[in-house]
Amino acid sequence: MASAEGVQRTYAPTSICYGCGPANPHGLQIDSYREGDALVAVFRPKPHHHAFPGMVNGGIIGTLLDCHGNWAAAVGLMDASGADEIPCTVTASYTVRLLRPTPMDTDLRVTARVTKIEGRKAWVDMALEAGEERCAEGDGLFVAVKEGHPAYHRWS
Repeated sequence: MASAEGVQRTYAPTSICYGCGPANPHGLQIDSYREGDALVAVFRPKPHHHAFPGMVNGGIIGTLLDCHGNWAAAVGLMDASGADEIPCTVTASYTVRLLRPTPMDTDLRVTARVTKIEGRKAWVDMALEAGEERCAEGDGLFVAVKEGHPAYHRWS
């Protein structure tokens, strides 16, 4: 179970991932928290995240969904197995649907829910909202890696 800190700071404080690594001073540094059966993050875009005036770049949106979905998968796999340690997971595939321009001047709420677990695989649905407007959504397949994979122990 995650502490009062986000799961990234709890389980991977030295991670340098661009999207979710607490130790990457140039990254997005998302903080994801448990909320019921979901993982939720709130992200405030910075001026260098623009696509065009007033709107967030689609690549930033994709990174938010990817990293947040990956963490939802890791937490879901850990919970399903009853383990005390979180597995290192990677993105096998993900799809992003940009539904409308995403404004820069507000907090963005990112939500992810595990929809299926099978062995080391977790399927996740993700969404990004600005206020009451859903701006993007996606789904992904994330996999816990085995020893020998370059991402194994990346969070320790």
